[in-house]
Amino acid sequence: MSPTVPVPAALAHLRPTNRLGLRHSALAIGSTGLALWLSSSGGWGRWAIGQLLLAASLVQWFAILHECGHRTLFRARRLNTVVGVLAGVMTIIPYASWVRVHGRHHKWTGWQDLDPTTESLVPRPLSTWERWLINVCWRLWIPLFSVLYRYGNYWNLSRLEGLSFRAEDLTLMRRHIVAQLAFYCALLIVAGPLTAVSVAGAAVLLSLMAEDLVILSQHTHVPLNVSEGKAVPPVPSLEQEEFTRSLRFPRWVSAFLLNFDAHELHHMYPFVPGYLLRRIPYQPAHEVGWWEWIRASKRLSGVVLLFNNRETTGFRL
Repeated sequence: MSPTVPVPAALAHLRPTNRLGLRHSALAIGSTGLALWLSSSGGWGRWAIGQLLLAASLVQWFAILHECGHRTLFRARRLNTVVGVLAGVMTIIPYASWVRVHGRHHKWTGWQDLDPTTESLVPRPLSTWERWLINVCWRLWIPLFSVLYRYGNYWNLSRLEGLSFRAEDLTLMRRHIVAQLAFYCALLIVAGPLTAVSVAGAAVLLSLMAEDLVILSQHTHVPLNVSEGKAVPPVPSLEQEEFTRSLRFPRWVSAFLLNFDAHELHHMYPFVPGYLLRRIPYQPAHEVGWWEWIRASKRLSGVVLLFNNRETTGFRL
């Protein structure tokens, strides 16, 4: 590993390929199919294994959605779109909304009030019930953040309309939201609510719990700028390392999740496919072991974790 930050031109060889994109997509489809079969084939043992496998697959689909949104899972743009729409269905995030909002996130990383995914966490006075809800959910592992993250950023049309996207982008987002909602309704009608819950309910809950920890590790409790309404320039990608944090999973877990834990490298080099990120010869400054992060972050209250940063609390993990 080099202490020098590589220039983007030195990583021009790290580009997506259709072969690797198809391999990761096939793995996700295969593991999901196996998990659904186990979950519905009878017997508590098979059901439990199926739910654990399905939960892991759903987190993998989230990583795939992330890659497709950057057009870095495949070299072919159409393949990114097709698999991205499927990944959006699996993760309960409309693909068109994801692409636009996540792109805005990368543009404004470092500016908490301009990044649509961190805007709601700008320090502010909280009511008693807000503090209670946040703290209880965080303490009991209730995935409040993952649910609000989805609704507020990708399903809430009134908020999306207020983010000044182009008219054609908003039209596409509306279509994806309506189509995806219609698909879920049709699925519930055909399969029945009880069957749907028994086959996938526990897995969805477990996946949201896992995503709570991963997503919150990336930009929470990190010092971020606040523009306060002033005209400010975006932070260049290579300078976004200080505004994010990476986890360190076991190698096989990281590979399964397309190196989604290498978040600093991703922000510095968003054009590099996730499955090639670990080939970048640079060790980011804020990488922490996943178990160390969980133990330490769970010692904080939810409010302190979400609405403060290491400069104000001294919690420097």
